[in-house]
Amino acid sequence: MTKRGYLGEFEHLVLLAVMRLGPESYGVTIRQEIETRSGRDVSLGAIYPTLERLEAKGYVSSYVGEPTGERGGRSKRHFVLQPEGEKALRRSWEILSALWEGYAPEPQGGRE
Repeated sequence: MTKRGYLGEFEHLVLLAVMRLGPESYGVTIRQEIETRSGRDVSLGAIYPTLERLEAKGYVSSYVGEPTGERGGRSKRHFVLQPEGEKALRRSWEILSALWEGYAPEPQGGRE
């Protein structure tokens, strides 16, 4: 696998959020999903360039939805996980699983 095939940590989080959200996957919901599940504060200014990079790699595609009243008639740009994105997530999972295999961390709480 080339360097290009590896996901950065934030790319990984964004792809997982897109996968989890399915058709409800757009900038705001992706940010909320990452913040809710990771406890990490994320700005939309970080989300959109990452999505554009993932789209350039062929990992996601996007389309513009219908205008909605709640956004003052503006349309949302939705993102869809593509097969290459799913493959990248699976490769990442396999690599991380292999590295964790056999590792037994000490219980939290310190030693007595």
